[in-house]
Amino acid sequence: MSDYAVLFVCTGNICRSPSAEGVLRHKAAEAGLGERLRIDSAGTQGYHVGEPPDRRAIRQAGARGYDLTPLRARHLTRQDFADFDLILGMDRGHMRHMAKLAPAGEGALALEGWMLDYLHTHSELPTPAVLHAEDELLVIEFIENTGAPGSEAQRHAADLLAALHGVTAPRFGLERDTLIGPLPQPNPQTERWLDFFREQRLLAMGRRALDAGRLPSASFATLERLCGRLERYIDEPPAASLIHGDLWSGNVLVRDECIAGFIDPALYYADPEIELAFSTLFNTFGEAFFARYREHRPLAPGFFELRRDLYNLYPLLVHSVLFGAHYSGAVKSILARYV
Repeated sequence: MSDYAVLFVCTGNICRSPSAEGVLRHKAAEAGLGERLRIDSAGTQGYHVGEPPDRRAIRQAGARGYDLTPLRARHLTRQDFADFDLILGMDRGHMRHMAKLAPAGEGALALEGWMLDYLHTHSELPTPAVLHAEDELLVIEFIENTGAPGSEAQRHAADLLAALHGVTAPRFGLERDTLIGPLPQPNPQTERWLDFFREQRLLAMGRRALDAGRLPSASFATLERLCGRLERYIDEPPAASLIHGDLWSGNVLVRDECIAGFIDPALYYADPEIELAFSTLFNTFGEAFFARYREHRPLAPGFFELRRDLYNLYPLLVHSVLFGAHYSGAVKSILARYV
């Protein structure tokens, strides 16, 4: 029996991930660790199940002394998250796919269906219809997606999100906890935004990152100090606004230069600036979006200069928990600006 199990993941499991598997198998054998390591690869999609690696990958690997010919493609499964100690995605898209597939506790898919229904019944935001939702199965309407949002689609997104942020509640949080990716997202209904942001977003996710070994204790101590002085940087918003909560480009569906739908929400009632900040973190939206958004809901001075990075600490902490050191370094850099 192996001491440690490693899985590499790409899209079809015929190029990148089998190449990585072949290299590690070779290196492990050279080091005398072949019997101690279980090494495998898989694809996020099932296009090539049972097929050998791409002939170009086999040729390039062979030229470097690595034999990929025995390998066969397979599909990533939820069981892999229990069977492997380390799972490595070949790019950020694969990591996000794995984050959605990874077990998140009982009822995760049913909860995602509930969030989509909540947006449908409480706002005009376009979302796929939920056809069936239970703990292990979520069936939603198919919405065609033709690419990243250009300028026209960004202006349309601004119209839609400004309207969403006009939906308000008397308190911050939500009637139930939700998820962001596979991670629990606590939403106790709270009177003050600063209290909610401090306790339920920064400190809650910071502790999770610390406990997972993904955030150094010194960085968490700095985060605690920042949380003690948030009032220096953030004012209480006039209302608690409904937000989508996970606004990166993979969750924004575009068709014919219009927004066709939003998927994978992590919703709650918040200061809408936390949503706007997140939309800039991975370049989902740019100037076209913000110019139109300001026509509906003017931004208070200092958003880009002061508050955006503070609000992006939360998604960066989420990514630290899920994906590791690169993101905890970004957290450290932001903290150094304020503390």
